[in-house]
Amino acid sequence: MKLNQITLLLSTVLFTVVSNQSVAANQKNDPSLSKLKTELQELKKNYQNKIAELEARLADAESSNDETQENVEQLAIDVSQQSNQKAANTFNPGIGVILNGRYVNYNDNFEYALPGFFLGGESGPGDQGLQLAESELNMSANVDDKFFASSTMAFGSGEVSVEEAFIQTINLGHGFNIKAGRFFSDIGYLTNKHTHTDDFANRPLPYEAFLGGQYGDAGIQTTWLAPTQLYWESGIELYRGDSFPAAGSGKSGKGVWTAFSHIGGDIGSSQSWRAGLSYLHADVNGRENTLGDVFSGTSKLTIADFIYKWSPGGNRANQELKIQGEYLSRNEQGIFSDSNLTNEFLDRNQNGWYVQGVYRFARQWRVGLRTSKLSSDVLPTQFNGSFLDDLGHSPIQHSLMLDWTNSEFSRIRLQVDNNKLNGEQNNVWILQYIAAFGAHGAHSF
Repeated sequence: MKLNQITLLLSTVLFTVVSNQSVAANQKNDPSLSKLKTELQELKKNYQNKIAELEARLADAESSNDETQENVEQLAIDVSQQSNQKAANTFNPGIGVILNGRYVNYNDNFEYALPGFFLGGESGPGDQGLQLAESELNMSANVDDKFFASSTMAFGSGEVSVEEAFIQTINLGHGFNIKAGRFFSDIGYLTNKHTHTDDFANRPLPYEAFLGGQYGDAGIQTTWLAPTQLYWESGIELYRGDSFPAAGSGKSGKGVWTAFSHIGGDIGSSQSWRAGLSYLHADVNGRENTLGDVFSGTSKLTIADFIYKWSPGGNRANQELKIQGEYLSRNEQGIFSDSNLTNEFLDRNQNGWYVQGVYRFARQWRVGLRTSKLSSDVLPTQFNGSFLDDLGHSPIQHSLMLDWTNSEFSRIRLQVDNNKLNGEQNNVWILQYIAAFGAHGAHSF
């Protein structure tokens, strides 16, 4: 009901009451009629003042309400415009660039080699001096409500290659998801991570010896996230089989399959952990090294990994400790042909491991120490003097690093590797910078 309607109603009621009182007074010849009239005038005056006050308050309220309404309407327009802009950008790709450069120095007589091991990918520190290490251009976005897609181009040393290009489902339901295209495997801990996210400037020896740094190829992956309190994800993968340690796309382009399971959780608010077990089976069809030696057969790799993290109250900004390690064991069986075209049946076991610790002792500073080692079983005498002969050496490497992180987008790292790969001891110094700009997703655990 509006104010003028209330006013009219009150006036009617008041007039009726006063009229009735007047009539009653006349009927009874009340001598106080004069006094009653005076009181009535006073009441009318007070009532009119009250009405005027209410009308003034109503006018102020209506004015304020008009301004509020204007503000609300403008806010609605702004929100709508922002929402439309956000909606327009939802399906546009986020574009990010990672720049990775370094300076490498070592003795002129140093030669990176792991006796008894085939090497694939870009193993070793590379040439001395200034380098543009593996840098990346990434584009990723939701395709629609069912699919996500991402592609990463790697460039450095004058070469450009497709590192990843895949499509992935967005929650198929019941914890299942599927990925297809070219992508890094989820076996082990480091394999699926881009190298710029590593805590050291290079991968540990077992990764270089058994996976060429990391395993990625064209394939398809299915994962399942269990409905448990602990994080527990398992998956299987099928790959073409072109990439090291495979070769030749065995089994009509289905030469590699993998299986993995990772489990982890929190210990209170300050600690977390993850452990995993993985397996890779590769059909090798003519894997060749730089000397012309060729291997064809099967390569079976088992990986056990573990990582533990601690930070006070879960806040890693000023203090954090990470302890990480993996054990890799490989068996290869098949025909080994040396450069003289001598064929021999090979059945060999090789192992490797690394353990590392990284400690953030201030907001921008971290220090890390890593040891990695390789070993092989004893070969039959017919392989003596061949490429597979490890000459009694078990390559070992100790790495010490110190890095300064100005923000999550930039980092400078100094690292020294003490190598004893073939019986001789050598130091390799690496000064590295990493810079990221553009869209960049959060790093995995």
